[in-house]
Amino acid sequence: MDDLKGKVAVVTGAARGIGKATADLLASWGSTIARLDVEPGDSILTCDVADEHAVDRVFNQLGRIDILVNNAGIAIRKNAFDITPEEWDRVLDVNLRGLFLCSRAAARSMKEHGGGAIVNLASIMGFSGGLFPNPAYQASKGAVVNLTRALALEFAPLRIRVNAVAPTFVRTDLTTPVFSNPEVLNKVMEHTPLGVLPEVGDIAEAIAFLAGPRARCITGITLPVDSGYLAR
Repeated sequence: MDDLKGKVAVVTGAARGIGKATADLLASWGSTIARLDVEPGDSILTCDVADEHAVDRVFNQLGRIDILVNNAGIAIRKNAFDITPEEWDRVLDVNLRGLFLCSRAAARSMKEHGGGAIVNLASIMGFSGGLFPNPAYQASKGAVVNLTRALALEFAPLRIRVNAVAPTFVRTDLTTPVFSNPEVLNKVMEHTPLGVLPEVGDIAEAIAFLAGPRARCITGITLPVDSGYLAR
């Protein structure tokens, strides 16, 4: 676990859920953590990742960055007929624009310090039409998968690796509507061959692996942590 000791890591959406679990894990392995979130809290740097000026301000303050985890994301679960253009834009702004802005800001620092690693939060919905209507989220995560590839190629000469993790349904605030509805949860489990869904810690472990030197020759991939969902 000493692989990440002394590294400086930025985790967006770090107030709770996967982001908090990842920040806590990296910190336990000796990394210095900058925790970003749109809502203020203990040890949180307040930042709306979709706001270019806010992102540049925070990242310029941080200086050296070795690891970026682009975890911040939202979902507005409305079908194509009900979602408003404003809601659509907000999902894409946070999930895609924010990821791009943070990646660019971090890469500027990384190229001055010999490289680094970026890990994006994609989703099984980036490879699948999903089980429930959620077009804005699914479109944003599909874009994250391909943006991961594009940035991996662009940043490779700078010794910056870019990968993503694609979780299945994980118990967080974002998935409360799924886990609180037995009928919906049963449908999810019908598409879970292993019969068990990952916890936030399982996703954090995958992120930490991709962020560390044991993955030094891995870039441009999206690693599913999905209990077999995509195997069908």
